[in-house]
Amino acid sequence: MSFLDCSCISHAQVQPMDIEECYEDTSHQFLSSDGSEYTLQGPAGGDDLTGLSAEPAHYQILAELGRGFNNLSQVNMGRHIPTGQLVALKQTNLDECTEEELLQLMNEVLLCRLFRHPNLLTSRLVFSSSCQLWVLTPLMAYGSADTLLRTYFPDGMSESLIAYLLYGVLKALEYLHRMGYVHRGVKASHILLSGEGHVYLSGLHSVYSMMREGKRMRAVFDMPHHSPALLPWLSPELLRQDLHGYGVKSDIYSLGIVACELVSGRVPFQDMPPTQMLLQKLRGSHCCLLDVAPFPLGELGGLKVSRSGVDSGIGESVATGSLTHSATAPPTDRPQSPGPKNHSATLHNLVQLCLQQQPERRPSASALLTHAFFKQVKRHTRDSFLSLMYPAAPLTSPEDPPVSSPPAPSCHSPTSTADTLEAVWDFS
Repeated sequence: MSFLDCSCISHAQVQPMDIEECYEDTSHQFLSSDGSEYTLQGPAGGDDLTGLSAEPAHYQILAELGRGFNNLSQVNMGRHIPTGQLVALKQTNLDECTEEELLQLMNEVLLCRLFRHPNLLTSRLVFSSSCQLWVLTPLMAYGSADTLLRTYFPDGMSESLIAYLLYGVLKALEYLHRMGYVHRGVKASHILLSGEGHVYLSGLHSVYSMMREGKRMRAVFDMPHHSPALLPWLSPELLRQDLHGYGVKSDIYSLGIVACELVSGRVPFQDMPPTQMLLQKLRGSHCCLLDVAPFPLGELGGLKVSRSGVDSGIGESVATGSLTHSATAPPTDRPQSPGPKNHSATLHNLVQLCLQQQPERRPSASALLTHAFFKQVKRHTRDSFLSLMYPAAPLTSPEDPPVSSPPAPSCHSPTSTADTLEAVWDFS
């Protein structure tokens, strides 16, 4: 039987999927009980999709945010006409999907509706119209951490903002790991920030279950389907693909790479050829923060400094990151960011713990939540953290939105019903 014959993706209008009624909501077990300002007790403001309808005519397409899922999905900023609420609308042309892609899509939708946690970007409203599958999520007005780095913080973020973002990611990872899942796609472009300051972890298409026949496996061996662009964040044990497999500690390694990414504005290993990157990771080479040299000074002297920041040798971009920081144009001629030149000892320790070569030596997500680096999170309110993001501004509705509802999408050509904005999310 074709996947297109399944009731959840049929060509006729169907009711919203309501599978979460079959599962117990355990998200309250993972909410902080310390009474800190950061703690999220559930969706608030524009993050709440309760009350939205499953009728395409009730939504107004305002602007395209990006494309994803092998270019089969288009994500738009939309407005729910009855309430005026802004949402993100992901529309996927089912007629152009292969059966394998349909299976991946259905799995992602089911997982999105199974998980309930205030730091996971999930959807509560999924319906089909003609050949299009509609998935609604809250609009992430500040976009991704990757977009913030490229647009506003090219030299890295402040430690307070980094702690705020990573703390939210760790809360999401703690929930996933306790539920028996490994994320396998933690990176800055999958860390999203809403207009109200809520931190969300997205990229659930790469999530993989460690449960087999009701028992939790100590390791899994599945290689995730991803583009080569994700390789810098993957752990050595996942890339090695040997008999030892990998587990949830693989996500902790990725978190360490994300920390380096947020600190410097640059992704470690990104400019290396994939084979060279694999060899470096398997040999135990890892990145470190810009105020510490990753190689002895004697070895640094033999490396050629690349002013363009592009690798021309093993580990060059990592090794010369601190050199190019001071050897290029004066600070007044370059974009400034709130990131400090000398990073705290607690941040150094956090990165070192996450990037341990042996996965058993890395702490769990629960243990990292008690790390000294995150003590500063409880001393700030959400508004004070958003003030650190200046001059970043939240995404707003276009000045001249279309007056009419979106036309019925064509099943044989990509939809184009709105002006395209610069992609602010990563939908891969």
